Amino acid sequence: MKRSANGQAMVEDTIQIQPTAFDKQDKTSIYWLGNGGAMINSQGTVILIDPLLKDFDMPLLMNEMPLDPAKSDHVDAVLITHIDNDHYSRPTCTDLKDKTDRFYAPNYVAEVMDEEGYPVTMKTIGDEFLVGPVNVKLTPALHNWQNNVKKWQYRYWKPEDYCGYYLNTPDGKIWMPGDSKLLPEQLEMPNPDVILFDFADNAVHITLDGAVKLANTYPDSDLIAIHWGCVDAPEMTPFNGDPEILRSRIVNPDRLKVLAPGEEYILNK
Repeated sequence: MKRSANGQAMVEDTIQIQPTAFDKQDKTSIYWLGNGGAMINSQGTVILIDPLLKDFDMPLLMNEMPLDPAKSDHVDAVLITHIDNDHYSRPTCTDLKDKTDRFYAPNYVAEVMDEEGYPVTMKTIGDEFLVGPVNVKLTPALHNWQNNVKKWQYRYWKPEDYCGYYLNTPDGKIWMPGDSKLLPEQLEMPNPDVILFDFADNAVHITLDGAVKLANTYPDSDLIAIHWGCVDAPEMTPFNGDPEILRSRIVNPDRLKVLAPGEEYILNK
């Protein structure tokens, strides 16, 4: 495990996602994009979730981004979980706008994206829709921290302004819970084959104890560690989780996948 000068667990060097990663294929591939984002190619249908690929306003530990959004190929859908700028990256979405068939987002962030000119469809918790052969369902999340910060109290932030995404692909089930406190509903999901797993030990995220409980509720699910090791912020718990601490506390610890940004993971049922 690499560590920063401040002792923060950090990612391995980025692997560049090649143009062939967008091609039609007979498998489902997952690429962690760094931060809270992912790219999925399911038999040629390409979906991005919360891509943050340029111009973030905090210093990064990543040596480079795994994908240049201005040079990316066709994208079938971009899924946004919530408004925070490490998930709804306007600079990234601007570069993807003319390459993407459709953006999808919950309630408030969808309203904002529509006002800002993106081809977005608003969805709410429990909604399902198809992107090619992939069935996508919005799952509940609780991350409305803005209600407790004066700067953001220009509106009331509702739980339904945030979501996760559950993707049923031809090759298996992928769940991105999103930034969220642990919810009872999240412990009653159909068993996913892989979880894009935020384990930030932070009160408005899942907390480490919550992450352990969620992981051990689905003991046969692979866990791709996300939302760690990319932002140079050792004092900020949302960004500085340590996968090895998580590994030491979960059942079947070998299922924790600590990928480099841009590294391919092949989904197997």
